[in-house]
Amino acid sequence: MLKAKIGRLLISEPTLTDPVFFKSVVLLTHHSYEESIGLVLNQPTKIHLNEILNDIPLSDLPVYIGGPVAKKSIQFLHTLGELIPNSKEVINGLYWGGDFDKVLKLMSEKKINKDQIRFFAGYSGWGIEQLNNEIRDEGWLINNSSIELCMNYSTAQLWSDLIKTKKEEFAIWTNMPKNPNLN
Repeated sequence: MLKAKIGRLLISEPTLTDPVFFKSVVLLTHHSYEESIGLVLNQPTKIHLNEILNDIPLSDLPVYIGGPVAKKSIQFLHTLGELIPNSKEVINGLYWGGDFDKVLKLMSEKKINKDQIRFFAGYSGWGIEQLNNEIRDEGWLINNSSIELCMNYSTAQLWSDLIKTKKEEFAIWTNMPKNPNLN
């Protein structure tokens, strides 16, 4: 069984009771004894970055909901590596954060496109041992990640496709609506 660590995906189990993470796939960007931080990959919005921040050179950059913590903060994943100082490598070739002014400069110079960067409003966070306890209580399944999963495959379908590969008995849950009483 895989353990939680930077770069791994957390796939919410159907039994997870937190409605914020219903059918969520979270990329762990930081994991230590004291805290864990991640970004929900499969909750797109209809908002673009230039609608919430001024002076954004590109207008077609969608914003995803990264999680319930610090909803007014902007987080980002990218494949630009050393081009963006202070980035933290999450998996080989995929980075989290960095110098936002440099991102803006690269955008204005047309040296960056929407396939190289993803923006998130807020993030997901857990305190001391909280995530490990949720995993032990069968709230999350753990999966390896890839640049493809993190950067290109970001629809609500991501959860369904991943959960089917983890536990056969969960396949029936993939069609479950948020409120089963409405079925």
